[in-house]
Amino acid sequence: MIFKNSFLKLLGVYLVFAMPLISFPGQGWAMFLPVDQAATTRQVDMTSIRKSLEATLIKQRLMDFGLTPQEAAAKITTLSDEQIHHFASQLDSLQAGADGGLDLLIFLLIVAIVTIIVLESTGHRVVIR
Repeated sequence: MIFKNSFLKLLGVYLVFAMPLISFPGQGWAMFLPVDQAATTRQVDMTSIRKSLEATLIKQRLMDFGLTPQEAAAKITTLSDEQIHHFASQLDSLQAGADGGLDLLIFLLIVAIVTIIVLESTGHRVVIR
């Protein structure tokens, strides 16, 4: 009982000192982004957007909507830097043949294997018919 009380007192003292230290936010450094770096990011994003616009499936979809690739490129240049970056970051999920659930399939396979291993190690019998 004495050990339990001393442990709880020690834990209480630790928490009294640790919680204020943990609750302080980390030091952040705010600074301006250099102009050349912002331009480089925009150029990289625009390059990836232009590459996706050159794909035949996307060209066909644009034509179905009544836009030529040149008109689409002209409209994209009017977007802000944030919009271009958001659009470029979402391109992988829009591409035909992009990750069609492969991550989910691998996750389910790992869960099934771990489940079988746990059941076998606990003495249960796994029968697949």
